[in-house]
Amino acid sequence: MWLIDQLVEQQIAEAQRKGDLSDLPGSGKPLTLDDDSHVPPELRTAYRLLKNSGFLPPELEMRREAVELERMLNGLAPDDSDYQQHTKRLRLLEIKLQQAGMRTDFLHGEYRRRLTEQIEGKNDV
Repeated sequence: MWLIDQLVEQQIAEAQRKGDLSDLPGSGKPLTLDDDSHVPPELRTAYRLLKNSGFLPPELEMRREAVELERMLNGLAPDDSDYQQHTKRLRLLEIKLQQAGMRTDFLHGEYRRRLTEQIEGKNDV
């Protein structure tokens, strides 16, 4: 057993003796565990620690940014000066997510429809 494991076990045993772990919220209810099966075992503890501290793994941070960009693009007119810049950034994030093995289907809802309408509108002119 690792030293850190022994220290944790000692802390838990001491808290149980003091009664610090009795009458906790959710006591007697099943735990809600995150599905971390896609995370390599050697990274699970680090990812959980980051998540509990309010940080996301790089892939999920990119996904969050891509969703925000897509929402922003939905509110911009295609002739807006920022539209092209945000579109390029979104496409770059999509490529990075795909390279990381993540699906990008979530990006092809409203954004794809508006882009298709814009392209079709330009083709008609």
